[in-house]
Amino acid sequence: MNKEKVWNSFLEKIKPELSPMAFDTWFMGTELYSLSEDQAKVIVPYHVTKKNLKENYYNLIVDTFTEITGTNFKFEFLTPEEIETNISINTDEIGVPANISFESNLNPKYSFDNFIVGESNRLAKVTAFAVAEHPGTMYNPLFIYSSSGLGKTHLMHAIGNYIVQNSKKKVLYVTCEQFVDDFIGISRKKNKNNNFDTVELFKKKYRDIDVLIIDDIQYLGTANQTQQEFFNTFNVLHDNDKQIIISSDRSPEDLKLLEERLRTRFTWGLNIDILPPDFKLRMEIIDNKVAGHMLNCTFPQNVKEFIASNCTSDIRKLEGTITRVVAYATMMNSGEINLDLAKEALKDHFKDNTASKNKIQQVQQVVAEHYNITLEEIKGTKRQSSINIPRQIAMYICRIAYDEPLAKIGIEFGGKTHTTVMHSVNKIKDEIENNSNLEIEIQKLIKQIN
Repeated sequence: MNKEKVWNSFLEKIKPELSPMAFDTWFMGTELYSLSEDQAKVIVPYHVTKKNLKENYYNLIVDTFTEITGTNFKFEFLTPEEIETNISINTDEIGVPANISFESNLNPKYSFDNFIVGESNRLAKVTAFAVAEHPGTMYNPLFIYSSSGLGKTHLMHAIGNYIVQNSKKKVLYVTCEQFVDDFIGISRKKNKNNNFDTVELFKKKYRDIDVLIIDDIQYLGTANQTQQEFFNTFNVLHDNDKQIIISSDRSPEDLKLLEERLRTRFTWGLNIDILPPDFKLRMEIIDNKVAGHMLNCTFPQNVKEFIASNCTSDIRKLEGTITRVVAYATMMNSGEINLDLAKEALKDHFKDNTASKNKIQQVQQVVAEHYNITLEEIKGTKRQSSINIPRQIAMYICRIAYDEPLAKIGIEFGGKTHTTVMHSVNKIKDEIENNSNLEIEIQKLIKQIN
């Protein structure tokens, strides 16, 4: 039985049963790993995919696959790192399991469809969509953190909009500042007769809902009394299986001004970070923004590459940069855009830097050439030893010689998880202890990189 043909037939059969978004999110990128007796093993890209397929699509998968094969199989879903390390993650332990007009504060322009995906934010998008499909049951709370301008707010609004459009659930989006202001409004009225009605309105707003989305929770750190009220609100919602979605500019462990009991609750569900976009994703974002400007002239490729090479850490800044170039061209050059004009327009906008490959990319290049494999192979998922060992050596060098973060290494190696990276690093460490020639070879590679 040809596994690839069987799985392609299965995907074609199940696709009409799902929405395009659900099919692309949960089934694209899956592959049939093995068929033995009554068991089918399927490779999936993420643990969140594994959890969602098992909990929400399992019966549909079994029924559809039975129609294709004529045999009833039990399904097991495995991520690439589980196959590589032979350690299975129990997803059951991940996460906690007629409407009146309601002001949700959601911005309708933000959706999953217009969230541009790359390796740095793919897992965040997949996780967010899982929560949107099954609020209160998948990951609760969902805690999203990243530096400013990388898409946290976009994803939060996208979750809320999807829930509103596909259910009758009440969704409330507020910034942390709004929550604090509402609570302070109650406190100010404490000395003015009876503020019972005001307290009840506050509780109704924040507790009589199905989904609470609160942005920039780090600003709660200086408001001690408000922390107590948020703690109470969190407990009421969570105890009633209402979805809580929180964003911050840092991880829960780094929110030192928040009480320990709050930080602990933020880790009950799932914490997901969004890393800065790589060059490929920045180019896709620029193409999308340029198309949105509907220009009467061309926006040259070398100008896009110049912007992508210099604006590396803030997606919002990319859009502002494009607007600046277009405006400058309109005023100074009759609307014509070229590289010299872009450099002139942005000379005070960018710091004076030269685009160069980062250290991880340099390691990949040198190791790939040394072992006579391609960059695509070293970043890919092929597991034959002639490719897998050089890939592990490259990860080891990035981590040990250059102290690159595990998450960043994973992104640059095709979206590997930090668990996979750490497994590779440890494996090479063990090999070096028993193979002095390998250590000499790695030191030569490091010297060549330097």
